[in-house]
Amino acid sequence: MLSANPHARHSGEDWHMAKVAFIGLGVMGFHMAGHLKVKGGHDVTVYNRTASKAAAWAEKFGGKSAPTPAEAAKDADFVFTCVGNDDDLRSVTTGENGVLQTMKPGAILIDNTTASAEVARELDAAAKGKGCAFIDAPVSGGQAGAENGVLTVMCGGDEAIFDKAKPVIDAYARMVGLMGPAGAGQLTKMINQICIAGLVQGLAEGIHFGKRAGLDIEKVVEVISKGAAGSWQMENRHKTMNAGKYDFGFAIDWMRKDLGIVLNEARRNGAKLPVTALVDQFYGDVQAMGGNRWDTSSLLARLEK
Repeated sequence: MLSANPHARHSGEDWHMAKVAFIGLGVMGFHMAGHLKVKGGHDVTVYNRTASKAAAWAEKFGGKSAPTPAEAAKDADFVFTCVGNDDDLRSVTTGENGVLQTMKPGAILIDNTTASAEVARELDAAAKGKGCAFIDAPVSGGQAGAENGVLTVMCGGDEAIFDKAKPVIDAYARMVGLMGPAGAGQLTKMINQICIAGLVQGLAEGIHFGKRAGLDIEKVVEVISKGAAGSWQMENRHKTMNAGKYDFGFAIDWMRKDLGIVLNEARRNGAKLPVTALVDQFYGDVQAMGGNRWDTSSLLARLEK
């Protein structure tokens, strides 16, 4: 079991059968919790706001479900959260039935929500006040990454706590890195979204230009993808973009939520993000076209309307 001192190191501890709680079973969390149960071999109890989703998860993976976050977290060594936004996160952690009401001393709270650095620091302080520990651990890789257990996880927190949490997080990840103190994981996720926003807009403009120029987009991409213009987005999205299909991943509503967090942080720290702010407006245009649930590559649809 975890020591009551969350900073104590446990050499040789592999947590093969830890007691784990997972709060939030959306398109990401459902599969992440499944990997913790099946690949990680942990004793997993889940909570979801819609109880039928938790029941479906328990039936599929053979775990347990609980009626509240607090009940799920009782006696857990590790408590994961993966919910919608800062307010949702506060509700399931510090709220009346939140996990911090029942987490035992020494337990570790790991938050996979894409949220603000500010709330990450709040939860770090709240967890320490209960004799627990906290890691902010937003993820990248989309629904496919969650389904296949190959997410990239960007963590913020104390190194000794990260060392304990990483072997458990590894169940749903292919890359897990400690970026700095509490909040650093969320700040790194913001950089991830900044880079994606500009890159997808560039790819959309390139495909749009190529079509107007009468070029064969497949031939163009086959050549330029092998050079400096190549990217994951180009390799994985150019075909669907060229076909005008936008149902293949991270929805615009979610991206705009993330970019809102980015732009709020930039206002706080003085960073200049002109391209990110512009692409956020472009995503707003796609929402106005009815594309709220289209994936982020649908910036091309705005150019072709």
